[in-house]
Formats: sequence, structure tokens, C-alpha cells
Amino acid sequence: MLTFLITKITKRWKANKRTSVGILGGILGLISNLILFLAKFLIGSFSGSVSIMVDAMNNLSDTASSFITLAGFKIAGKPADEGHPYGHERFEYISGFVISILVTYVGIRFLDSSFIKILHPSSVLLSPIIYIVLVLSILIKFWQSHMYLKLSQEIDSDTLKATAQDSLNDVYTTVAVLLSAIIEWFSGWRIDGYIGFLIALYIIYSGIRMIMSFISDLMGGRPPEAEVLAIRKHLDNYPDIIGYHDLLIHSYGPNSIFASVHIEVDQDWSLHHAHEVIDAIEYEVKENLGVDLVCHLDPYPLDDPDFKRIAPELKKILKEIHQQLRFHDLRVDKETTPETIYFDLVVPAELKKVTNSQLQDQISTRFITQNTPAKLMITFDRTYLL
Repeated sequence: MLTFLITKITKRWKANKRTSVGILGGILGLISNLILFLAKFLIGSFSGSVSIMVDAMNNLSDTASSFITLAGFKIAGKPADEGHPYGHERFEYISGFVISILVTYVGIRFLDSSFIKILHPSSVLLSPIIYIVLVLSILIKFWQSHMYLKLSQEIDSDTLKATAQDSLNDVYTTVAVLLSAIIEWFSGWRIDGYIGFLIALYIIYSGIRMIMSFISDLMGGRPPEAEVLAIRKHLDNYPDIIGYHDLLIHSYGPNSIFASVHIEVDQDWSLHHAHEVIDAIEYEVKENLGVDLVCHLDPYPLDDPDFKRIAPELKKILKEIHQQLRFHDLRVDKETTPETIYFDLVVPAELKKVTNSQLQDQISTRFITQNTPAKLMITFDRTYLL
């Protein structure tokens, strides 16, 4: 059914698949959440149950969230323009961030309402219709969670994944409301306020987690490891290049990914040959991964006697200190006495507590002990690039 609806809405909106799926999720969520809000609000007002009212307001926030999702995917699907040359896909993160704030706000408001109900408990007017509505709500929310999850898998959307989790959270909260109603029905214990308080806390917790996740996306957090490994695998498939470093990945949205990398090549290559190799790498990464990769050439003097003498020794010393220490841009100035060796040192995150001066002393001491005297000029790279 969902596949049929995706096809229909794609034709109707004349949009790409990602935008179509996002719009479909927003429409289905908007309709179902509005129905749930109206039903729970009516029975909550009738029964005087604060926990049901909290759950109803949570569904109202879900209705607003669905509208934001709908608008978010519509804006995110707009093509690049003069003002936004990288497209508008990051708006999907913004809409998810707004949804998260809304969820948290609702939780805070009803934390206060539930606390008042705990201080001043009152009986809940119960009837069979309350149980029917709550059970139907659980079923609808479970369907919602499945629907959002399936749609998120279609387009790999974090926003829809977060919405799916939020719907599953609503299943748990409505089950808690139902249990409180059943307990008061049989025992007369007025635990409605306590249940509402716990639900509100859970809503706040879920909202804060989602906020932190979308803040990370908007700030440009570390890309998924699978994405990094995929690019590395393509770079490793080129035996002619010496190596690569400073791989940077920039995400401007789920389908708008740019990257840059420094490619180490033999300095004796002709400019034409080096350009052909770089073009081939960029083309393959774009075709297979959809990533716009820009390569920077770093020439290495492989046949230079000084390079042959120093590079293996330096590599050995760095491995003795830490397996992930790497160097690049090595050059030797023999005009000085003693000779000066320049290179960039990539420092892994595991060594963040070790200062640059400590590393400088360790490397210099070991190098001078095992080789002829030299002055090491190290440029430390602690950006933790990939």
C-alpha cells in the first residue's frame, strides 16, 4: 500500500522520491494525529484525567510535527539556486530540530499539570468508551511507527526515523495511561497524576535526545563510519597513488555530500597523467557513492635519496610511539646545519592529552638517537580528519 501511495504522490507532486516520501509521511501523520488528538481531548475532558489530557496534547504536538515534516520535505526538495548553491536539503534537519523542541515544550508544560494533579488528586470518570479509544490509539500509533520506519528506510531519513521513534514512544505512554485507568477502575487508587508525571518526563527525555541529534547534524558532526569506509575503499583501489590524507566530508543534506582529500603521487608524474588519475578517482566516487569529491595533489619525491633515507626511519619511529601516527608533506633542507626536516604530523584523537611539545621531544630524541643529527620542524594536525 505504501509503495502504491509513494508512486501516486510522486506523480501528483512531480517531485523526486525523497521529497515524495517525506510529503507522504507528513500527510499520513497529520491526518492520524489530528484524529487521535480530537478523540483523546474529548474523553480526557469528559473523564477529568490529566494523563489522558497529557497524551492528547502530545498528539497535538505530533500533529504540528507532521505539518512541519510536510513543509520541511517540501522546502528541502527545492533545487539549488543562486542563494543556496548546495541546495536546500539541510532544511530537513531544521524541521526535525523544530519538531524536537516542540516535543520537549509539550513535556515541560504537562510536567507542571501532572505535578498539580499529584498535589490535588481527583477521581477520574471512567467509561468503556475511554478504554476503546485508548486501545485504538495504541494500534494507530503502532501503525504510525511502522509506517514512518518503512518510509525512512526508503530514503534513509533521520527525520522520519526520529518521528518513527516518537510514535513508538507514544505507544508506551498510551499503554501507561491505559494501565492507570484500569488500576483506578479496580482499586480506586488515584495514580493518574503520577502516571502523567512519568509520561511528561519521558516526553522531555525523548525530545532532548532528538534535539541533540539534530544539533549534531546542523553543526556538521562526524559522518557515518560506513560513509567514510566507502570512500576509503575507492581510494585504496588505486595502486598507482602513494596514499592519501586529510579526507574531509561535508554534508549539506542526505543527498548532498561533498568531500575533499589530498592525494599523494610521485612528483615525477607528468601533470597530464596526474590530472587523468585524479579525474578518474573523482568520477568513480561520484558515480558509485554520489559524493562530489575534490582531490588535491601532493607530489612526493620517491626517487630522492634524502626521502628514501628519512621516510622509512620516520615511519618506524612514529609506529613505535603510536600505531595511528602518520606524516605527510616530508621535505629536507640540507642548506642548514644540522639538516632541517619538515613534515606534517597527523595526531589521532587517542593522543589528545599528549601535548605537541611532548610529541616533538619523543620523535626528535628517537630520530637523533637512531640517525644523524637533524632539526625536526613538525606541523601538528589535530583536526582529527578522517
